[in-house]
Amino acid sequence: MGSKNKLKRFRENEKFENVIQPSREELTDGSFKLKANWSRDFFKNDNPIVLELGCGKGEYTVELARQNPGKNFIGIDIKGARFWRGAKTAIEEGLENVAFVRTQIELIEYVFAGSEVSEIWITFPDPQIKYKRTKHRLTNKEFLQRYKHILKEDGLMHLKTDSEFMHGYTLGLLHGEGHEVLYAHHDIYKNEYSPKEVTGIQTFYEKQYLEKGKPITYIQFKIK
Repeated sequence: MGSKNKLKRFRENEKFENVIQPSREELTDGSFKLKANWSRDFFKNDNPIVLELGCGKGEYTVELARQNPGKNFIGIDIKGARFWRGAKTAIEEGLENVAFVRTQIELIEYVFAGSEVSEIWITFPDPQIKYKRTKHRLTNKEFLQRYKHILKEDGLMHLKTDSEFMHGYTLGLLHGEGHEVLYAHHDIYKNEYSPKEVTGIQTFYEKQYLEKGKPITYIQFKIK
């Protein structure tokens, strides 16, 4: 993507009502006003709030919102030029249950209050295979504790990935830490019992993986 295109998207994001771009200072000094108030001040309803972390172009966030009008969906990514597409699509379609937040996932506890979120989706994250990158792996112990804080007591976690490494690492960690694994499969399209919301939504890259015969894995779990 050219720099002109990026700048154009950044400018459009600033005008989109469904895009929120808090500064790091605003989050860490406690002045971010939507924290604890997403339902009342942004969505203006009490429907469950569902996050997609590292949402990329926002395809999954938008499709989940289309299929589940009784829930509110928020895509989170640091790359605003990417989720511009999802934000624009949601506006064009009049989807009022969609928002996008430009921030680092490390700051998630500053964006949402304790027990404010009902579900979290992590779709096709970078597996961060190198040992030095472990701290950036979105299902490591530290991240799971951040999610636990913002999730409701019975909150659901979803991990969908093409990385066998990420699938195995996460499953091992969950079992080792005593978390509750509700469903896990290493090839969801070869299992008739896979949840429809998992097999019924495919991102651009997921379709490419499937064309190459790459299995897609999925884990649904609760953090104890």
